[in-house]
Amino acid sequence: MTTTSMTEGSATATSHAIIRLLTWLSPTFPTGGFAYSHGIEWAVEAGDITDGDTLRDWLTDILLHGAPRSDAILLRHAHAPGADLETIAELAAATAPSRERQAETLNQGAAFMRAARAWECPTVPDPLAYPVAVGALAGLHHIDVDATTIAYLQSFTTNLVSAAVRLVPLGQSTGLAVLAALEPIILQVAAETRSSTLDDLGGASFRADLAAMRHETQYTRLFRS
Repeated sequence: MTTTSMTEGSATATSHAIIRLLTWLSPTFPTGGFAYSHGIEWAVEAGDITDGDTLRDWLTDILLHGAPRSDAILLRHAHAPGADLETIAELAAATAPSRERQAETLNQGAAFMRAARAWECPTVPDPLAYPVAVGALAGLHHIDVDATTIAYLQSFTTNLVSAAVRLVPLGQSTGLAVLAALEPIILQVAAETRSSTLDDLGGASFRADLAAMRHETQYTRLFRS
């Protein structure tokens, strides 16, 4: 009876974690993520992204060497018990390579925390970057940090694929094929950041950073970054 009770309790906790991650990182959760292309709009206009293959390559580089990797590190540290959210929030804001990129993460972080008031929320500094907000909330609710990191990276990737589908344009089947191809990369980034410290923040996806900067003065824009 004891074993059955413990198993049922564990299953219930896992179910709560899954449903909350699915809710918090759903495209319908009102963070405004649909408004940001993370520089993809400029990359499409410049001819860097023209089809599924070039989109896959662009997103692979971003995941391995760009903002998502740093986001995963920030999320993991914000998730930890007793995390110094003030310091982590300051680092998150300071490491954004452009004005638009900083606005993207801070605006989504603020919107995320406003929407999350339906659940118990931690006391957090303002402004707060999006990955820090997700990590802090998941940590408060004792949701596994690896699952949270993977879900965050997958949500980030899905949002950019959706932007590219509209901008290139690409068919939905091509977009889904790109998402499927990027699953191993998402898992790789999540695994590689398990032991990362805040000193490991940073990246080398220079073309994507330039895209974010050049998007600020792009003549015709559908997206905010």
